[in-house]
Amino acid sequence: MHFSLFLTSRSRGPEEDRAVMQAMVEHAADAEQKGFDAVFLPDHHFTGYAPPASDPFIFAAYLAGKLERMHFGFSVQTLALHHPVRFAERLALLDQLTDGKLLVGVGSGTTPEEMIGFGVNYQDSSRLANENLEIAERLWAKQPGDEPVSFDNGHYRGAVVSRIVPAPYTKPEPRVMSVAARPSSVERAAKKAQPAFILAFTPPIIDSGNAYEEVKKNFGIYRSALEAAGHSEEAIRAALEWTTHSYQHVHIAETDEQAAAEMDIILEQYQETVEREHTANKAAEAISGVDLRPTPDARTEGYKGTWCLYGSPETVAAELQKYADLGIGNVLMAAMGGPLTDERRRFTAQTMRLFAERVQPLLLSNEAAADAEKVAAL
Repeated sequence: MHFSLFLTSRSRGPEEDRAVMQAMVEHAADAEQKGFDAVFLPDHHFTGYAPPASDPFIFAAYLAGKLERMHFGFSVQTLALHHPVRFAERLALLDQLTDGKLLVGVGSGTTPEEMIGFGVNYQDSSRLANENLEIAERLWAKQPGDEPVSFDNGHYRGAVVSRIVPAPYTKPEPRVMSVAARPSSVERAAKKAQPAFILAFTPPIIDSGNAYEEVKKNFGIYRSALEAAGHSEEAIRAALEWTTHSYQHVHIAETDEQAAAEMDIILEQYQETVEREHTANKAAEAISGVDLRPTPDARTEGYKGTWCLYGSPETVAAELQKYADLGIGNVLMAAMGGPLTDERRRFTAQTMRLFAERVQPLLLSNEAAADAEKVAAL
């Protein structure tokens, strides 16, 4: 199983932007030192949700010059906000700069505030996302002698006569990851043997309260579709290797009781930032002509059971082992979400240390024991 770190922390105002950015760079370097395999970057705008998220391409390129071993993921690129030619070019370039160590999560979901800032109609976002990805795939496949790739989806238009330069490092295209939320996205990921993000809920409900059962169900649907698509065993293994289950909040302490008490503090601070951002989102909804759900309450047991992993090292390792046994190839964990208070910094350092020193060794010992059992059975 791979372990990845989700790079996110809120900035509450212009005076905090630089400190949060520097903390995220340090967090990424610490992750590489502590054995994580990838960092994932969000794509968000205007709200203070991780300042580098305003251009995760640039941030990924900056980190790639510092972190030689890491893979770089996007969770997720909001395709409706990107011109498809620029999207195809920048990912091809990043794919080359990282020697193919890209994991390009793609999706359509974001807030009306972010959409109207780019002049995109929120109600067109899903259609634009699907069409922009199809255009990018045509561009990555185009050779110089081919007919021009022309497109006009009502918001983006153009014609590429020659080709995308540079060509992607990974053939035939950078490694795309779909959010397996709908039958169409599951089918797409399975047909192309792509890794997928496996949800811990079933839309429109986003806080099932039982992450494992939801992931087990959704992963089973994806895996069955993948195996039925006629791919080679190697292609299936490659897709499952980076198929991902995500946690928005991970916290580890010496005991379960300490972890639970500290998680309550973390979520209380997180809730303050979410509610502040929600005020702006509701104003944008009025402009966009939509009325979406209220802001989620991160302090509820349903939210905790869906989005959070916390406890002693032994408890956390046991929970992660369940997903390893299920066949999930990658777990994406956020350990610095919410405002970057001094307390939050301390909790993050504690979690990272305990994960490296005590959780990973437990998981490795479990893996070694399982391998020994397999050998003995031969």
